[in-house]
Amino acid sequence: MAVNLVNVEAVSKVYGTRALLDGVSLGVSEGDRIGVVGRNGDGKTTLIRMLAKLEEADSGRITHNGGLRLGVLTQHDSLDPTATVRQEIIGDLADHEWAGTAKIRDVLNGLFGGLSLPGFEHGLETVIGPLSGGERRRIALAKLLIEEPDLLVLDEPTNHLDVEGIAWLAQHLQARRSALVCVTHDRWFLDQVCTRMWDVQRGAVHEYEGGYSDYVFARAERERIAATEETKRQNLVRKELAWLRRGAPARTSKPRFRVEAANELIADVPPPRDTSELMKFANSRLGKTVFDLEDVTVQAGPKVLLQHLTWQLGPGDRVGLVGVNGAGKTSLLRALADAARTQGDAQPVAGKVVVGRTVKLAYLSQEVGELDPKLRVLEAVQRVRDRVDLGKGREMTAGQLCEQFGFSKEKQWTPVGDLSGGERRRLQILRLLMDEPNVLFLDEPTNDLDIETLTQLEDLLDGWPGSMIVISHDRFFIERTTDKVYALLGDRTLRNLPRGIDEYLERRQQAVEAATPAPAPAPVKKKASGDARAAQKEMQKIERQLGKLSDKETKLHAQIADNATDFEKVALLDAELRELVAGRDELEMRWMELAEDA
Repeated sequence: MAVNLVNVEAVSKVYGTRALLDGVSLGVSEGDRIGVVGRNGDGKTTLIRMLAKLEEADSGRITHNGGLRLGVLTQHDSLDPTATVRQEIIGDLADHEWAGTAKIRDVLNGLFGGLSLPGFEHGLETVIGPLSGGERRRIALAKLLIEEPDLLVLDEPTNHLDVEGIAWLAQHLQARRSALVCVTHDRWFLDQVCTRMWDVQRGAVHEYEGGYSDYVFARAERERIAATEETKRQNLVRKELAWLRRGAPARTSKPRFRVEAANELIADVPPPRDTSELMKFANSRLGKTVFDLEDVTVQAGPKVLLQHLTWQLGPGDRVGLVGVNGAGKTSLLRALADAARTQGDAQPVAGKVVVGRTVKLAYLSQEVGELDPKLRVLEAVQRVRDRVDLGKGREMTAGQLCEQFGFSKEKQWTPVGDLSGGERRRLQILRLLMDEPNVLFLDEPTNDLDIETLTQLEDLLDGWPGSMIVISHDRFFIERTTDKVYALLGDRTLRNLPRGIDEYLERRQQAVEAATPAPAPAPVKKKASGDARAAQKEMQKIERQLGKLSDKETKLHAQIADNATDFEKVALLDAELRELVAGRDELEMRWMELAEDA
């Protein structure tokens, strides 16, 4: 039977006059991988901070199993600004010690793209103080993953990671034996990693078995039976359920409740988008030309990002744009936006961008635009327009659209200056859509948005007729809202990927492998003794053995996770794993002895 690590008994927490958590009782056991979801401000972060004993409960009790080793990633790191990256992540380990440890190599490669930390000016010797928040967060995450806690508590671990980094982190956490409690808005990540879900709503926490897909199925079933949620909310859940059940690839393999009952809910739900109808409407709004690029070169300062690019964004095209950081995704959008703003007068350094005469562009950048902090939310929207035409006969007032984006009637009278970062992001998107554009550029639109707001935005975009380019590290959002995926792979070209993000990750892996030089034999001095040469030869043999053991260890961890409920098989696998680890330790000790001789 799995050992209980943390008990939460009748815990309550009040801020001001609002009860964030009211009499909540939960437990975390060995092997649990729990995803925490809920609207911004409903208490997700408060719950996991209390779970980790970083914050006191007003009432109730939280107990940790004796000797619990806890690793916590908060939204604000506690790194020493005067320390180097090496000191924080690796500590006092000598180079041959940490470089000979498969886990450390894996974490550095996965989070930083190489053992030399190529994104940092001085590599491991970079001082932490001047680094950005995203860079510091990756360092804090790396430090945590190299340790061996019994329970990992992670608050938004995918923030500041690109698509590759998120895919690596999911694979890494799947292979770990430690329990996990994780708050994130990344639905693909939740589906890959978690086996249970906690949904924080109105002071209560509802528990569900399975990953994010199973959670959506179970919530739809629960709301059907309870019939307590308003019609609009039920319809949104049913729509997302339909997407998950019909989406490719299948989002879940082990639903833990009656799927038949959930399937009844979506029998009459049409596909998310009527593509032909939207295309017809987009053609009527845009004509034949939106953006035509002919032999275009895009630069950022002196750096050439794209060269000889000939490409067309047509009416009704919905494009997801992915790529390595610095490859030119945002620069490409800016070049198109400049051409649209000047009706084609502003051109790139080479080539030509032709802009359709009817193009009305709305560009959501990564920076939240400044608004008068004294304006009320509703006033900020009405300054753009009082009513908006959403196509197919749908029209909404500013107040109705505010409600769809999570601003209740009371919240609409909140001054902009009092809004959180996520609420300002929602307001920014809302104001853009209120201006009735026919072309949308969305650069990281999911930043700071909770899952419920994301589903509402996706629902709104389903019926939006026009052309759209989305840059996002949120894989679920791209797959849900776009029809084509293009990639910038750092080779100054733009490539169409018929198989979407799976194909992108495969191409990136191939590129990394091609760029990694084969290990060169250690240089041997002409006068080196026979003993030194023998030591070097044996070291190379041990390095190959360690690589094989590392692969085997990863597979064993995955097998243990897959057979978590088969205690007899887990015991056999665990014994095999302990034997493998002991053998690896012996090899590493021998490698260090040989290194001294050589």
